[in-house]
Amino acid sequence: MTGPRDERLGRVTEVPEGVQVQFRRSWPDPIEDVWAALTEDDRTARWFGSYEGERRVGGSGTLTMTHEGESAGEPMRIVECDPPRRLVVQWESEQAWRIQLDLTEEQDRTVLLFTQVFPPGTDAGDYVLGWHWYLDKLGAEVSGGAGPGSWEEFLAARRPAYGG
Repeated sequence: MTGPRDERLGRVTEVPEGVQVQFRRSWPDPIEDVWAALTEDDRTARWFGSYEGERRVGGSGTLTMTHEGESAGEPMRIVECDPPRRLVVQWESEQAWRIQLDLTEEQDRTVLLFTQVFPPGTDAGDYVLGWHWYLDKLGAEVSGGAGPGSWEEFLAARRPAYGG
């Protein structure tokens, strides 16, 4: 017998385009505050990294993920931006990752739907764990609560939930 599914876990599904990783998170905070945590330099630096470049649709710049130790910046392009509802960005490296961040308001909560689609056949196991960790860090930034701890602590606590 299994218990109820942890709603904070990412879902990995096969879709016609490949392998989709999706998370749904929500907070009682206003949509503008969650948007700010996703887009403002001082706030993104506390949970994810920094972006230097053009801040417009079609604009490009460099994203440096600063919470994984030493990290070189990678080229990124803003594909869509509809504040405070939708942001789509794409890494312009060999991986060409595309991330969609959609915000909605439901029952006095702001809901984030995070979506990334990988090429067919991708083993998304490590990616889903990584995004889960980052989204827990985002949650701490939005709510002011405790973060997920170090990557090693997080893996020890969460890997079993993903079957590892």
